[in-house]
Amino acid sequence: MNSSSQPFAAPEAPALLLAKQAAKVSMIGSRAFLLEAPGEFDLAAQRRIWALCNTLQASSEIEELVPGMTNLLVVLKATPYEPDEFAQRLHAAWAVAEEIGRAGRLIEIPTCYGGEPAIDLPAICDYSGLSAAEVIRRHHSATYTVFTVASAPGFGYLGGLDPAIYMPRKKVPSLNMAKGLVTIGGLQSGVAVLTGPNGWNALGAAQMPMFDPYAEVPATLAPGDTVRFLPERIEL
Repeated sequence: MNSSSQPFAAPEAPALLLAKQAAKVSMIGSRAFLLEAPGEFDLAAQRRIWALCNTLQASSEIEELVPGMTNLLVVLKATPYEPDEFAQRLHAAWAVAEEIGRAGRLIEIPTCYGGEPAIDLPAICDYSGLSAAEVIRRHHSATYTVFTVASAPGFGYLGGLDPAIYMPRKKVPSLNMAKGLVTIGGLQSGVAVLTGPNGWNALGAAQMPMFDPYAEVPATLAPGDTVRFLPERIEL
């Protein structure tokens, strides 16, 4: 933080704007607030989260900002004397936040669809009513945006999935899903970065590493990047 930074001031936001676009703000512990964007998990909401993060980052009150999937965790340096007042300032800042883009890279991920790694492809087909070939086609035809990198080192939450292949996360996670599996979780896609328990649904596999702790930039993906899955092989 810049030593000359100041507490962020609540912007003037019309009452109607506050009501229409109200975010949910929850206190996490004694000095952290979680702001959750209203509505769908879409790119417009994520771009507003990025804008809000930019607005807050110079504040002298804030120790850390952790943007998530259409949410933002705000960690303060000290417990606020008036938590409700701080929450109202967050509400007001969200109400006037405008979408911003991020100049990300294009990341192309060669993917082997179907076959032994696609342990959940039959379930995705049953849920969507589509054939395996059509599920795979819709998955690799989409263009994805990295909303955030979180939950595991290098794991990118990818928005842009075709709604026709929406697949809820599993109620009972698979206990030993392999690193590199290409998955669907709700309206998001991703590439597993660790072998272990996982509630997402696998329809293929990728060899491209998503995280290398020894690299100058350890994570392959960054928020704002564009991702395309390139079908290297399709086994049905």
